[in-house]
Formats: sequence, structure tokens, C-alpha cells
Amino acid sequence: MRAIVKWTIRIMLALVLALVVVGLWKREEITRLWAVNTLFDDTRIVANFSNMERAFLTLPVPRGDGPMSPLPQGPEMTLPEGVATWIEARNVTSLLVLHDGRIVHERYLQGTQADDRRISWSVAKSFLSALFGIALAEGQIASLDDPVTRYAPQLQGSAYDGTTIRQLLQMTSGLEFDEDYLDYDSDINRMGRVLALGGTMDGFAAGLTARAADSGTRWKYVSIDTHALAMVLRGATGRDLPGLLSEHIIQPLGFEADPYYLSDGEGVAFALGGLNLTTRDYARFGLMVEQMGRYKGRQVVPEDWIRASTTPSAPTPEGALQYGYQWWMPEDARDGEVFGHGIYGQYIYIDRARDAVIVVTSADRGFREPGVKTGNIAMLRRIAAAP
Repeated sequence: MRAIVKWTIRIMLALVLALVVVGLWKREEITRLWAVNTLFDDTRIVANFSNMERAFLTLPVPRGDGPMSPLPQGPEMTLPEGVATWIEARNVTSLLVLHDGRIVHERYLQGTQADDRRISWSVAKSFLSALFGIALAEGQIASLDDPVTRYAPQLQGSAYDGTTIRQLLQMTSGLEFDEDYLDYDSDINRMGRVLALGGTMDGFAAGLTARAADSGTRWKYVSIDTHALAMVLRGATGRDLPGLLSEHIIQPLGFEADPYYLSDGEGVAFALGGLNLTTRDYARFGLMVEQMGRYKGRQVVPEDWIRASTTPSAPTPEGALQYGYQWWMPEDARDGEVFGHGIYGQYIYIDRARDAVIVVTSADRGFREPGVKTGNIAMLRRIAAAP
């Protein structure tokens, strides 16, 4: 009996020791997985969205050695009635309004600061769109109607085989992909765990084989399409995304802080939602788009690309928001009214007719509730129209 007890104790000690060794060996991965699983907790979400480097691997995007471009101050605007209630209801963390290129309102809430680099989520897609316009103008991409496999051969044999670049830009790839953020086993959450555990995003995209429709026949918002676009851009240019963004966008716009991308385990940027910027730097990008690709006298992104990418072209359902090349437009959009949008309430809203750019960062856990997105756009329109 004593021998059995002695051996049982030894086995238990060995198991405990093994668990400790594995825990130390995989400590970084375990820490990241825990951080991801608590990323959206009510008491953590605001701080997490300003400190995403705690949960994920990251890549710097150098701002360069050039001077910071000023955003001049204008007269403080009077916000329309109901904004304070909206800010509280939507858990807004920063709100910045530009009129005529000048800051007329800037506010940081819930302990956030002006120098916080806040997660973009899908607003990052609109930054990638700008890089495509530049690559197309420089001849690195021959045509938007080229098959994606011409530049990203790793996608051969996947659900993307036979899809064109234009179809990816418009979210008409036909891929079968579950983007339910509330379902632990959804495709989007499986992708998140690949990212958090240092897996390969290229491999994840190339491993998708299920189709819901033929390419180009149906619009469906599928975030992983944007990663496939990034694979195309990297293949066409022979460069990584941080380097391209730094050279073509960040440095010409004179950002005030080095952005960073979330990264997978192979050092590949999380293109579809992993960009982290200050609120003012989001505003600089929005101002460049509002000015048809020009900034401080320089044509940063070709004007014809800005026009094409921010014009409705995807076959979105009637009565729904419209879509261009990784940009959104209201159903009844005026000419020049466009926005980048990310989950949990991130926006760059642009209204050229009113010469307005509005940046909103939020930690809105109720972002998927019925009417929230349309209510947000209605409020942004009211702010843009206010004196």
C-alpha cells in the first residue's frame, strides 16, 4: 500500500513538473491566448484597444525622420444635440472633427490619451486600398482583373483560385466564411486564434476551400479577403506591408507617431484589421482622402484611384450600405461621402461637400445590435453638418 502511495505521489509530482515546464516553454503563447480570450471583457476592452501589443506579436511601421505635419486648430464647434448621450451609449473613446482641414473638436474619454495608438480593426482595409492604387499606377499590378494567383501563387488550389483582384477589393470572392464574432468556433475567431498563437495567416487563407458562390456573383463582407489582397500586394511589389505603408502613406502624411501592425508568427502584417494609430494620424489619412489623394500640395495617392475606390461599385443588396474598394458609403450617399469602418465602433467618416473629416474610436460591445451602425452614420452626418 505504501509503495502504491509513494508511486502515486511521484507520478503526480512528475505531472506537475511537466506542466510547469510546458507552461514556461509556452509561456508567451499562453499569455497571448489568455489576453485574446479576455480582449473584449467589459473591464478590459478600453485599455486593451490602446495596448494591443500586450496580446499580439507586432511589426513597427516607421514614420521616418521627416517633420510632423501640423493639423491647425480652428474655432471650437458646437456639437449637435444628443452627441453626449451617443458618446456614452456607444462607449466612444475619442472623437476628432476636422472642418476645412482644421481641428474644431478633439476629445479623449475613459482615460485614453492623444498619444494612444488605438486599434483600427477594419479601418485598416481602407489603408490597404490606398496602397493598391499606388501599385496599380506604378505598373506593379497590370490590371485589377488579373487573377489573384498571378501575384499570390500560394492561393492556387484554394477557394481564391479563379478570383480576380477587383473581386477581392469589392468583397465578391464568393468565399464561404463565417464572420460571427460572438461564435467561438466561427471562421473569424479561428483566424484570431491563429494570429494570437503565432500561426501563419498566409497558410490560413490558402487553406480555405469552401465556396458559397461563384466569384463576382454575390457580395458578402469577408474580412479574410483583405488578407488575400495583402498577399497579392506583397507578391506584386516584393515588399512587406509595413515598408510599403511607411514609404507611400505614413511618411508623406507626416504622422506624429510610429504606427504598428499586429503580426502573425511569420512576421506577416495583419492587414485586415491590425493597424494601430493615434487619433490625429487617422485624421491625417482621412484628410488626404477627403482632398482626393492630395496632402500639403503633394499627390500621395492617385486621384483617379481615390475616386474609383470611394464610389459604389460592389453589388450590395438593395437598401443596404454600399461598398467600393475597401470603403463604405451610406445607401443614400452624397457625392464624396464615404467612410472606413471597424468593429466595436471605429470610423473615419469623410464628407467632401462639407469639407469634413471625423474620426471616432470606440470600445462598443453593442456594435452589432440592430440599428447601431445606421445610427452612428446618422450622428456623424449631423456632426459634419454642424457649424
